[in-house]
Amino acid sequence: MAAFDPLTAITDAFTGFVFGKIETTRLPVRTSTGQAQAVYLPTAAPGLGDSGVIIGREVYSGKGYIYDPFQLYGQQLPAPHWLVLGESGNGKSALEKTYVLRQLRFRDRQVVVLDAQGEDGVGEWNLIAEQMGITPIRLDPMAALDGGIRLNPLDPAITTTGQLALLRTIIEVAMGHGLDERAGFALKVAHSYVNETVTDRQPVLTDIVEQLRHPEPESAEAMNVALEDVRAWGLDVALVLDRLVDGDLRGMFDGPTTVGIDLDAPLIVFDLSHIDRNSIAMPILMAIVGVWLEHTWIRPDRKKRIFLVEEAWHIINSPFVAQLFQRLLKFGRRLGLSFVAVVHHLSDVVDGAAAKEAAAILKMASTRTIYAQKADEARATGRVLGLPRWAVEIIPTLSPGIAVWDVNGNVQVVKHLVTETERPLVFTDRAMTESASSRSPLEDTLADEFDAETESRAAEMERLARADETVA
Repeated sequence: MAAFDPLTAITDAFTGFVFGKIETTRLPVRTSTGQAQAVYLPTAAPGLGDSGVIIGREVYSGKGYIYDPFQLYGQQLPAPHWLVLGESGNGKSALEKTYVLRQLRFRDRQVVVLDAQGEDGVGEWNLIAEQMGITPIRLDPMAALDGGIRLNPLDPAITTTGQLALLRTIIEVAMGHGLDERAGFALKVAHSYVNETVTDRQPVLTDIVEQLRHPEPESAEAMNVALEDVRAWGLDVALVLDRLVDGDLRGMFDGPTTVGIDLDAPLIVFDLSHIDRNSIAMPILMAIVGVWLEHTWIRPDRKKRIFLVEEAWHIINSPFVAQLFQRLLKFGRRLGLSFVAVVHHLSDVVDGAAAKEAAAILKMASTRTIYAQKADEARATGRVLGLPRWAVEIIPTLSPGIAVWDVNGNVQVVKHLVTETERPLVFTDRAMTESASSRSPLEDTLADEFDAETESRAAEMERLARADETVA
């Protein structure tokens, strides 16, 4: 028993009188790290499960981050669609490319990419397509005149209703406003007549333009109007379509669809890099490609399809194109379609002419990935997407390759990891400027582990797919 110390007793009594009761001081405890783990248990937010495609690692917990809309759909996701936001140079492109490459390791996946960016005369996805032995579908007005790729809006593979909807959308995008009833009637009559009379070949846009300029008397008699009135109603429509036949977009859409386009390939790349991204041609192209794919590509064959669109503001910022893609998203969800929209700034779409349509498309995107943005843009993004305050505050501070992921309310900060195999295909611009020694030993180790895990997961998914087919 310790000896009584009067001075200590007096000091404790005075301190207790002034400051209140003194807490008992605990004696230090010596322990090992292994023992302390049981006392101070680590905590981390719940992940998205362990089934799907590996993206990288959660920044705060260090856990592997796995995401796959097809695995999560119906359980944690109401829709498989995905919105990727962020300024250039922060890792959006690397994420898209590695995500597609990893999805394609599963044999029941198929991807279409609308590649609107590029350099040296080819699209950004050209290298990946070459590596997979795939020739991109390069839409180029100049090349189309010399035997290049054509997509026919009147292709028999597209339903009659789909053809008419596509023609209306092309005209409305070009005119900047909707068709009135009279112009719509003239177009409908011309389209119906062409489909009924042109039977020995694919109908083409030239047939529609000719019929609009010279309508049949029967068309006027059916509505009890003068023939000259029908011709006048269709004149503006004919002038717009003539741009696709004999204007700056000629060659790409005014003939039968090019034979040999392989819609069964695992990866289909539409190279739009030769089209001026700020011209009216881009949303017209988006509309034609979107509807053409809807009627020729999406099928009830149990395949999981990904439709990735670069520079997606060309879609969301046009009311007429956005309405078409809204239908595509609703229809495709039943047939296993995941739409991935890549946009630099949310303000590009929410403040545009198609704010209502943009809001509807954004609502369908249950997954949102946000890379670094300026503070004011981050606040605006947070308000529109309903992000928590802590996520909004860190968005301007994010380093390249790190993003905030919001998967139907499950918000995490994730570092995207790129394997050594993927690096030369993903960082095409850095291959000439970075040396292999720029990576740390830890990054090399993580990349090796990551690559091995990806291969193992692909093999397991392949085994499960075969078992599922056997049962079926």
